[in-house]
Amino acid sequence: MSRVAVIGLVGRSMFFEIPRFHSGGETIHADGFHEEWGGKGFNQAVAAARQDAAVTFLGAVNASDAKPLRDFCAKEGIRTILATKKNPTACAAILTDATGETRVTVYPGAELEARDVDGFAGAIATADVLLLNNEVPETVNLAAVELAVKYGVKILFNPAPARKQPVAIRDAVSVWTPNEFEEAALGDVQGEVVTTLGSKGCRIRSTGGTIPAAPCERVVDTTGAGDTFSGVLAVRLAEGESLRDACVAANAAATKCVSTRYVMPSIPRCH
Repeated sequence: MSRVAVIGLVGRSMFFEIPRFHSGGETIHADGFHEEWGGKGFNQAVAAARQDAAVTFLGAVNASDAKPLRDFCAKEGIRTILATKKNPTACAAILTDATGETRVTVYPGAELEARDVDGFAGAIATADVLLLNNEVPETVNLAAVELAVKYGVKILFNPAPARKQPVAIRDAVSVWTPNEFEEAALGDVQGEVVTTLGSKGCRIRSTGGTIPAAPCERVVDTTGAGDTFSGVLAVRLAEGESLRDACVAANAAATKCVSTRYVMPSIPRCH
């Protein structure tokens, strides 16, 4: 069984379906509501666990949310290390109108600190792949990268949201998984770059070749597809598959993801 360590944000995602967006101080009644656990790193951890990997996740929450989140992760087979903070747990409000356009408001809430990575050192040391993203402070990623380099662990980095990376991270990452916007911000890096292209699939920078997405009869909701891609890619690389074969599997999982509304119900299982 492959072992994947994931660090990221976790919080509540609240989805509101509305007929149209607000104007001025207007109040609008939602036609539908859904709430679930979410966050880039958390979604990636779930995606990896549903590929039958042994996943350990590090995140920060308010103490009041620690038990329900651990209970959810236990059902998903995810070993969870939570840093409890005084701030409320992160949350996001996602408004989608009748045309499918989305507007998102995020409260970052409880955040990891570099010192929290100390308690995650064992998970990194024994992992086949460490999966990181930009939804945590840079100091957290720097601390994690230092440990991964020390123990010779491969690093897969999803550089979202886009921001400039310090040299210590740029030089240590094996595989980056940006979208096209994030790739432009990423620039030249030492590791391989696999750019997600939505319905077109993904592109491997070193070869310039595009690996097409699997056919999809109906796109319902693209939220979480990129996180699913990164999580599945991490597992397949941890299992020793070639980059191309791993990308094919990640594309297929992302295609399954977009055919179902919301994130947790849409992340596919390998069986």
